[in-house]
Amino acid sequence: MASHDMKSAEKTYGGFISMLKWAVPVIAVIALIVISIIAK
Repeated sequence: MASHDMKSAEKTYGGFISMLKWAVPVIAVIALIVISIIAK
């Protein structure tokens, strides 16, 4: 059976969520810029 290291999992998950909080708004801004360029 594989042992589950909760400390490591929580650290990885926390890092992922932290990165996601920055990535989603940045991607949204880039998408809006691209859409506005295409619409012209």
